[in-house]
Amino acid sequence: MRAFVAVTDKDWYQFLAGQPDLDEVNFWQPGGNRVFRTLKPGEPLLFKLHYPDNAIVGGGFFAHASLIEAGVAWDAFGEKNGAPSYPEMRRRIERYRRAPADPRAAYQIGCIILVEPFFWPQIDWIPAPEDFRRNIVQGKGYDLASPGGNQLWEQVMGRLRSGAGGRVAEGDDAVQRQPVQVLQRLGQGAFRILITDAYERRCAITQEKALPVLEAAHIRPVADGGSHRLSNGLLLRSDVHTLFDRGYISVTPDHRVRVSRRLKADFDNGEHYYQLEGSPLWVPRSSEAQPRSDLLEWHADTVFRG
Repeated sequence: MRAFVAVTDKDWYQFLAGQPDLDEVNFWQPGGNRVFRTLKPGEPLLFKLHYPDNAIVGGGFFAHASLIEAGVAWDAFGEKNGAPSYPEMRRRIERYRRAPADPRAAYQIGCIILVEPFFWPQIDWIPAPEDFRRNIVQGKGYDLASPGGNQLWEQVMGRLRSGAGGRVAEGDDAVQRQPVQVLQRLGQGAFRILITDAYERRCAITQEKALPVLEAAHIRPVADGGSHRLSNGLLLRSDVHTLFDRGYISVTPDHRVRVSRRLKADFDNGEHYYQLEGSPLWVPRSSEAQPRSDLLEWHADTVFRG
């Protein structure tokens, strides 16, 4: 197992440390030049403050990485981006990029999505490893089987076992997350970004690619026993999402679109939606990310207006 010690903005840390019961956070990178590929799902990313603090102050477990427009990241995570408002998040992006303020600019940022984050009070901070040099800008990876990595991880586990940092301490003694385990604990924001990437940023029904109007839809809503899992999601254009949630559109287990006759009867409109009837659903290439047939059957039986 590996860990990554990432250089962290103190304002980001202090803001999130004051938020109770966080299930996920977006550790974003202002440059947005490349996708973070250092960790596998379930491996830990630790937060290290800049000098003069130079200490590890918390962390989380890696779930997914993406490049996304800052406004989409804000819509997905809100204050879990580590800022009290979207304008403040934009100001920080512009400051880090040394760019002039431009309210019309669309900034692409790197998103590192972490689940089960933990933030320690100053008394529990861990001094940065001796080999973490001052000129390291983004961070440094550690093999936790190596002497230095093992020593660092023992310090982290000691704090988690003692209850420092929140609910992650309630896990097993190993404090280790497997990929499946992590993907079963996604929050709403992570669900949205994973669905967006799995469907390659196109509506599964209309093939629309304008990202601002694409939304991650639950096949079975969380309120009705669904979960934030890839197999329970579809990426849909906003109007199609609304019709799907209200039962005017559904999808068969063999991935064909159905449009309810009630759409015309209830609203005396919507003829262009009937052109979608029987069309094939666009699904991700990975079988694990494709919608589960039993969930599609549930939607057809329980939600669809027929």
